[in-house]
Amino acid sequence: MSFASEFKEFALKGNVMDLAVGVIIGAAFGKIVDSLVADIIMPIISRLLGGLDFSNYFVPLAGQTATTLAEAKKGGAVFAYGNFITVALNFAILAFIVFLMVRQINRLKKAPPPAVAPATPEDVVLLREIRDALVRH
Repeated sequence: MSFASEFKEFALKGNVMDLAVGVIIGAAFGKIVDSLVADIIMPIISRLLGGLDFSNYFVPLAGQTATTLAEAKKGGAVFAYGNFITVALNFAILAFIVFLMVRQINRLKKAPPPAVAPATPEDVVLLREIRDALVRH
C-alpha cells in the first residue's frame, strides 16, 4: 500500500472527519463565547462594579505611566491581569456550556428501563397447570 493511499484511507475515516468538524465548530463556538463575555457579560459586570474596565487592569513592568493597556504595551512589558480575568471568565462559561451539553446528551443516551414482561393470561396459566399435572402421572 502506497503512502498516499494509506494517508487517504486514514483521512477519510469517519472519526477523523468527525474530529475535524468538531474542531471547526469548537473554534467558531469559542468566538461566540468570547463575544458573549467581551460584549455582553463584562460590560454588565463593569456597570455593576461602578464602571470598572477589566481590559485595562495591568501593572507596568517597565515604568510606564500609561492609562490604557494599549499605551502601556507600546512602552514596554506589562502584567495584564485584566485580560487574564476575561479569558478565565470565557473558559468558565465555555466549560459550563459544554458540561450542560454533555449532561443533556447523557440523559438522552440513558437506556430505557427494562420492559416488564406482560402478565400471563389466566387461561394459559390454567392450561399449564393441567399439562404439568398430566405429565406427573
